[in-house]
Amino acid sequence: MGGGMARRLLGAGFAVTAYNRDGAKAEALVALGARPAATPREAAAANGGAEVVIAMVADDAASRAVWWGADGALAGLRPGALVLDCSTLTVEWVRELHCAVAGVGGEFVDAPVTGSKVQAANGELNFLVGGTFEAAERARPVLAAMGRSITHLGPVGSGATLKLINNFLCGTQLVALAEALAWLERSGLDRDQALAFLTNGAPGSPLVKTLAARMTAEDYTPNFMVQWMAKDLAYAQAAAAARGVTLGMGAAAGAAFATALAAGRGRLDFSSVVEDYRQAGPGKPSAGA
Repeated sequence: MGGGMARRLLGAGFAVTAYNRDGAKAEALVALGARPAATPREAAAANGGAEVVIAMVADDAASRAVWWGADGALAGLRPGALVLDCSTLTVEWVRELHCAVAGVGGEFVDAPVTGSKVQAANGELNFLVGGTFEAAERARPVLAAMGRSITHLGPVGSGATLKLINNFLCGTQLVALAEALAWLERSGLDRDQALAFLTNGAPGSPLVKTLAARMTAEDYTPNFMVQWMAKDLAYAQAAAAARGVTLGMGAAAGAAFATALAAGRGRLDFSSVVEDYRQAGPGKPSAGA
């Protein structure tokens, strides 16, 4: 995701300094014109200090590692710099990071995205933005180079909150589809005919259509990994609980993703969860059986 976003910035003419824990990924960006950095601090401090510093990482722990510490980006941040974290994070950590950025004279926006690797590469991400109006507007030209929509939702933490709600709905839809498909494949119905009806009817959200195709093709090349949805559902349950809401469906979906993790599917596409339902009963009939 981060690599695709950086490529879009380079293509739009921005001067980019890139840091990645995987040196090979950073080298690929350097070949396209990015400047290399050995640490997040070096990336933030390059050429007298970056005007905008962006992070796209896996979770709270990775975000803390990027921003904090002697080699963290905050240590190299110039006063007045704009900080954007586009990762899917907890609301608590986003607000803590906001305070840390303000403490070193920066301006912070949380800007998580919807979309996956293909959308990142094509500049079709949707940004969910939390921060002041002024900071959001300042971020707009940079975000526009990487995405097709920018929605300013309110103060810091707003983007993180809606992203977790979004992924909660995605995770629960996927598990419902996995159960339905396993049932359908054992039902005696023509699978392809039945799926065409379902995906073009009321249940046929864009996500359901995409995932149904992956599940029937049994192509689990990762677009969004099982391990990240498992993490996001855990974050979502905690965020909802903090507001007095119990996500019963989230807990059930979380259990399904935990099963997929235990089965060794953590780095496969999250549509691979269907295999646990297929394997839970008698042998899987073929399409159209």
